[in-house]
Amino acid sequence: MLIETKDLWKVYQMGKIEIQALRGVDVGVTEGEYVAIMGPSGSGKSTLMNLLGCLDTPTRGEYRLAGKLVSDMSEDELAIVRNREVGFVFQTFNLLSRASALKNVELPLVYNGTPARERVEKAEAALDMVDLTDRMDHKPNELSGGQRQRVAIARALVNSPSIIFADEPTGNLDTATSYEIMELFGKLNREGITLIVVTHETDIANYTNRILHVRDGKIEKEETNK
Repeated sequence: MLIETKDLWKVYQMGKIEIQALRGVDVGVTEGEYVAIMGPSGSGKSTLMNLLGCLDTPTRGEYRLAGKLVSDMSEDELAIVRNREVGFVFQTFNLLSRASALKNVELPLVYNGTPARERVEKAEAALDMVDLTDRMDHKPNELSGGQRQRVAIARALVNSPSIIFADEPTGNLDTATSYEIMELFGKLNREGITLIVVTHETDIANYTNRILHVRDGKIEKEETNK
């Protein structure tokens, strides 16, 4: 099992008020799966993604990533996981406006000290995976929304991660472009990448193989698509 949680809770203290964002979640994801975490706004789906992506820590419960208990990892180990084992794609793209597509994709490699020539080679290969080799010198304002999201996906791919987490990756895109991005995710999944997509849209969730429905901080039900 690549991802395994047991009785995962996340509780936020807002003054005297306690907000239970997650309430005893049990999730298992095997290597190579394509999973959607679906639910309405405030259901806890993004909180769950942040915990699974090691961006946040649970209040209680267990989370094992590739068999290793995440709570036992040091800050350095967690930083390595975030940089090398997982990739993130967000609704707002999070690209540097003054940098080219190539430079944006190189960023994670800059942070982990990859030599310059190797950085360029890996970034070019990642852009090729998302069919953007002809746009690598363009800056974000010279790209369409769909192309910007492809750059963000290439950046998530550049370290050859075990898992890609995508939080509302089509939220800023029109319908046709949204479907193109989901088709791209499907292609990447068929190439062996584990994908977890957070969405509130049924048509987007239906591109995945399994849907986890989250409501009020719990897994309400799950269904298989294909």
